[in-house]
Amino acid sequence: MADGVKPRVKAPKKAAAGDVVTLKTLISHKMESGQRKGKDGNLIPKSIINRFTCAFNGKNVVDVTLESAISTNPYFEFEATVPEAGDFQFTWYDDDGSVYEETKSVAIG
Repeated sequence: MADGVKPRVKAPKKAAAGDVVTLKTLISHKMESGQRKGKDGNLIPKSIINRFTCAFNGKNVVDVTLESAISTNPYFEFEATVPEAGDFQFTWYDDDGSVYEETKSVAIG
């Protein structure tokens, strides 16, 4: 697991059924390409966020595959329809096998 990784999500707490809402995500991650050398002269192991997914009540909303050129601290902003009350599940996958998750609930109101 990479040090200092912190996922953050901004999502509305309430929406009307059928509303389209904007979701914003940012994950603090240094992103190492595997091509740089450390102070000891050895290559720093590759460690990037290689996939990001978002699901609502278990149904896929977004599934993004990321490549080595992705920037440090990747930010995603996208829209999703809220058909009912439920949970958005956000998941980031790291090359080192780590998985980072965040959940945000949306009520109908």
